[in-house]
Amino acid sequence: MDSHKDRPPADLVCIGGANIDRKLRTLGALQMGTSNPSVQFEAFGGVARNVAENLARLGLPTQLISAVGDDAAGRALMAQAASVGLSTQNTWVAPDAATGSYTAVLDDRGQMVLALAAMPLTDGLTPQFLSRSSAERARARLTVLDLNLPASSVAALLEDARERGGTLVAVAVSEPKMNRLPQDLRGLQCLILNRGELQALLPEAGSDTAAFASLHDRGVRQIVLTQGAAGIVCSEVGGVVRRLPAPAVEVVDVTGAGDALAAGICAGLYESPHDIDAACQIGLRLAALTLQTTATVHPDLSPAWLNALHPQLS
Repeated sequence: MDSHKDRPPADLVCIGGANIDRKLRTLGALQMGTSNPSVQFEAFGGVARNVAENLARLGLPTQLISAVGDDAAGRALMAQAASVGLSTQNTWVAPDAATGSYTAVLDDRGQMVLALAAMPLTDGLTPQFLSRSSAERARARLTVLDLNLPASSVAALLEDARERGGTLVAVAVSEPKMNRLPQDLRGLQCLILNRGELQALLPEAGSDTAAFASLHDRGVRQIVLTQGAAGIVCSEVGGVVRRLPAPAVEVVDVTGAGDALAAGICAGLYESPHDIDAACQIGLRLAALTLQTTATVHPDLSPAWLNALHPQLS
């Protein structure tokens, strides 16, 4: 594994899930309760891992802290990370354990119908485990966590952000895991989630505006609400709610587009933590690009692509 000893204190650290993605796409209209002719794709996945790979392919110095099994899938995942320049020296390789998996069923239009996640290893990313990388994480300029992490680890990373500073971004992964966010969200620069996740987090809120206000009161400085083809809604403390449209593209596969959006936002916030609008525009462009490929992370990403949008990041 490579080392960060000689790197400047400007790294991005992504903490959370890493697994094997399996995607099954029907060849015709999906029919429930019967066998559907399909095609299968397999790729490396996990929200934190996907965000990290996007950032690494864009040329940004990125480290992934996750958990994989000491099996063929885990070894392949670690080798692929190294091949794209992604640092993994603080990722846990668990002996006698299976690497996590995520299986998505897509209809013939590429829209997700059902997803099943088997990721028990992420429960091992406890505050005690994360303490081993405390010194390196303290040097990071931006940290991304996904809500595959145990609630105790999410709380610990928020406490670190309050004490040490730096930019902390949280990416939701599913409605059932929204309860991993604590009541006190001070230290959280940006929360990225969709409407179902927002409603799971704040079921009593009567509107997006009321939900945003509640989250800002709890300490979140910026909120990005994703809406698929309808674009995003963003809110920040002291500002007005803005709606940003998504570029119109022909959708090949939706898998990975949300993680690409999150990665683009993180790339923008890495350079300018308070310019959420510019960050969201990078995210929307990166998501649109990802929608046009079957790959979970677009294989043609490069520093040049990011430089064309945001020269300061090159």
